[in-house]
Amino acid sequence: MQELIAKAGTLLEALPYILRFNGARFVIKYGGSFMDSPDPQVRTGVARDVVFLEAVGIAPVVVHGGGKAITRAMEKAGLKAQFIQGQRVTDRETVEVVDRVLSREINPEIVRTIHELGGVATGFAGTDIFTCRPLRPRTATGEIVDLGYVGEVTRVNIQPLIDCLERGFTPVISPTARGEDGHIYNCNADVAAAMAAIALKARRLVFMSDVPGLLRNPKDPSTLISHLAVSEVDDLKRQGIVDAGMIPKVDSAATALKAGVEKVQFVDGRMPHSVLLEIFTDAGLGTELVS
Repeated sequence: MQELIAKAGTLLEALPYILRFNGARFVIKYGGSFMDSPDPQVRTGVARDVVFLEAVGIAPVVVHGGGKAITRAMEKAGLKAQFIQGQRVTDRETVEVVDRVLSREINPEIVRTIHELGGVATGFAGTDIFTCRPLRPRTATGEIVDLGYVGEVTRVNIQPLIDCLERGFTPVISPTARGEDGHIYNCNADVAAAMAAIALKARRLVFMSDVPGLLRNPKDPSTLISHLAVSEVDDLKRQGIVDAGMIPKVDSAATALKAGVEKVQFVDGRMPHSVLLEIFTDAGLGTELVS
């Protein structure tokens, strides 16, 4: 009986959040090693959370990654992965692999999983949603780095996404984009998710990864920063707390907040139901970034 009462208490704790977010758009960046887990409960856990969001009247939008699957496919094709400043150097052969793996393998698999769990979803190749320009970062000495077909999302075609949401379906988008030159580009999924959240006027942006959130000491989970104002980010960068791997996420989060997204959350995709626990409980368990 006590167990049943505890379950009722959990539902009641979630009720104010369910009422508050009814009809709201949430963008979820779906990525991390959990996507490759041999445990189906871990592998499908996020999709199950997406189905729950649908069921309680929230409109989720998923932007997924797939870097490890791309690296495996490149190795199989005899191509060597090369990274500069955390970005995958993407020549013509590589971008063909990227497009196939992200848009024609991972994307349909996520859509199929959501359907199998009782939800409804529609897959979109990022090239139908995102427009980009070539990403050309600079070195410390100011030299331009040529990454090949790596793009920076500049525009989001939201109408197909809105049509999808109005039908009650969850859009699932791969992080590729069409360049103004007509070519396909590989894009950072964190940036793509943030741009989608801004364009859709989403209430929440949730980044999933392989860490509990932002940690003051990357080797010590007990140093989790549960709440962070965007004004504190530059100081954390100077201290090295926000390292190279987290910078695209944090910078994208800051951009989204400045554009009107209410809150950005960083959660551990390996933890069961981390999305639901972060959104629907008083305590949460990741890092929330606010303006």
